[in-house]
Amino acid sequence: MAKARNVKSDEKYIFPKTPTGVEGLDEITDGGFPKGRPTLICGGPGCGKTLLSMQFLIKGITEFNEPGVFMSFEEPSKDLSLNVKSLGFDLEKLKADKKLVVDFVRVERAEIEEAGEYDLDGLFVRLAYAIDTVKAKRVVLDTIESLFAGLDNQSILRAELRRLFNWLKEKGVTAVITGETGEATLTRQGLEEYVSDCVIVLDHRVIEQVSTRRLRIVKYRGSTHGTNEYPFLIDEDGISVLPITSLKLDNEVSSDIVSTGVPGLDDLFDRKGFYRGSNILVSGTAGTAKTTIAAYFANEQAKRKEKTVFFAFEESPQQLIRNMRSVGIDLEKHIKSGYLQIHSSRPSLNGLELHLLTLRKLIRDYKPTTVIIDPVSNLITVGSELEVRSMLVRLIDMLKVNNITAMFTSLNKQNDGIRPDLSEESVSSLIDTWVSVRDMEGVGERNRGIFIIKSRGMGHSNQVREFIINGNGIELLDIELGPEGILTGAARRSHEISKKVTAQKLQNELDRKDREISRKRKVLEANIDALKNEFESVVEELSILKQTEDMQNSLGSNQTSKSKKK
Repeated sequence: MAKARNVKSDEKYIFPKTPTGVEGLDEITDGGFPKGRPTLICGGPGCGKTLLSMQFLIKGITEFNEPGVFMSFEEPSKDLSLNVKSLGFDLEKLKADKKLVVDFVRVERAEIEEAGEYDLDGLFVRLAYAIDTVKAKRVVLDTIESLFAGLDNQSILRAELRRLFNWLKEKGVTAVITGETGEATLTRQGLEEYVSDCVIVLDHRVIEQVSTRRLRIVKYRGSTHGTNEYPFLIDEDGISVLPITSLKLDNEVSSDIVSTGVPGLDDLFDRKGFYRGSNILVSGTAGTAKTTIAAYFANEQAKRKEKTVFFAFEESPQQLIRNMRSVGIDLEKHIKSGYLQIHSSRPSLNGLELHLLTLRKLIRDYKPTTVIIDPVSNLITVGSELEVRSMLVRLIDMLKVNNITAMFTSLNKQNDGIRPDLSEESVSSLIDTWVSVRDMEGVGERNRGIFIIKSRGMGHSNQVREFIINGNGIELLDIELGPEGILTGAARRSHEISKKVTAQKLQNELDRKDREISRKRKVLEANIDALKNEFESVVEELSILKQTEDMQNSLGSNQTSKSKKK
C-alpha cells in the first residue's frame, strides 16, 4: 500500500492581525496587534499607556470601522474625554454615534473587604453588555492593577487574571490591557505578561536633562516583530513611533541632476551638480560660509518650485532671512510662496529621536524634495558619538527611501591638516558627496577655500578654489599659482600686480624693439633707394658711353667708305 505523501501548500500562512493605526507601530509589529487576542501594554507613570490604548480604539473606529469599548478603572469618562480632546480625539461624538463606549468602573478596597468575596463575574456582565451595545471589535482595560487592588490572595488573583484573558479570547475581541511596571517584573502582579499574546513595554527616561520615550516589544506569539527599542513622540496628533531603519539598502536612485545654486561650484562637478536623492555634506571650521552655501542651495531649489525644509539649529528664521539678504538671497519670498519652510530650535529642545520624528512628520505632511540640516554637528550636544551616528543612519536611510535630496552642514574643530575632522559624528562614510570649506591663511590675512573630497558616481575637480563673499553673494575665483603653491587674498593681488608689471615691461621692451626695427627699416630703405639711384646713374652713364661708342663707330665706318670711292 502506497504511503500518503505530505503535500506542502504554496500559500504562505498570514497571521491574523488588527492594525493599530498608530504611525510606525504597525511597521514594528508587522501589521498590528494579534487579532482576537489580548495585548499587554505596561510601563511607568507618564509613559503614554492610556493614550496609546485610546488611540488604538479611535483609529479603529475612524479608519477601520471597528467599534470599541474603553473600560477605565482610574479615570472617569469626563476626565478621559477632556484629556484626549487636545489631541483632536472627540470621544463624545464617537459615543453619540454609537461607535464607542467609555465605562468607568470604581473599585474600592474597603467595599471588597466588607463583602469578603471578589470575582470578575460582575465585570464580565458589564463588559459583555458594552461590547454587545456597539458590536465592539476592540476593547481596552485601563489599568488592570486597579481592578485587583483589593485582592491579596495571590492564588485567587492569578486564577481571575487567567479567567479574564480567556474570557476576552472567547469573545473574539482584540483587547489591550494596560498595566504598571513592577519592581522586578514587567507588571506588578508578574503574571499578565505570561498570559498575554503580545507584550509591549513603554519607557520614559531622562538622560542629561533630555526626556525621551521608548517602546519595546517583549514578545509576540506567532509573529515576527521588531526587537529593538523604538523612540516615540507624543504631540498634537497623538503617538508616533519611529521604526529602526531598513538594512536592505534597496531604495531606488535617480540620475537627475540638481544645481548647487552657487555660481561656479557646479562647474567643479562633471555633471554640473548633485544627483537627486543624494546626501551632501558641507563641512568646515567656523566662519567658512557653510550656512550661506546651504542657503544658496535652498534658494535654488525653491526657485525651481521644489519644496524645501531648512532645519536651523543656530539661527532663528528671522535672523537667517536677514543675514542672507546681505548676500543677495531673498528667502522670505520662498516662504510666502510655500516652497520653503524654516524650522529653528535648539538641539537640546528634544532628544535625537524626537528631532528625527519631527522630520518624519514633516516629510509625511509637507512632502519636501529637499531637506537641509544646519548644522548636524550640533546634535552631538544631545547624544554620544554612537547615538548621533545611529540617528544619522536612520535619517539618511529615511531620506533616501523618499528620494529626498539632503544637505548637511557640519562644524569641525580647527586642525592642521587639509581634511576636516569629523570624528564627533562620523558621517563621512554615510554621505554621497562631501564638500569641504576651510580657512587659507597667508600674508597676515584669512581667506576661504572650497574643494570636493568625494562625489560618488560622478567625476569632480581636484582643485582648491578660493571664494569671496560680498553684497552680490559668493564668487569662486580662478586659481592663482605661485612659487609656493596656491595664492590667496593679498598674495594673489600682489602676484597679479607683479604679473601686470612684468607684462608691462615686456610690452615696453617689445614696443622699443618694434620702434628700433622700424627705424632700421627706414635706414635700410633709404640705403636701398640711394643704391638704386647710384645704380641707375651708372647704368645711365654706361648707356651714354655705349651710345657715344656707337656714334664713333658709325662715323669711322662712313669715312672708310668715302676713301674707297676716291
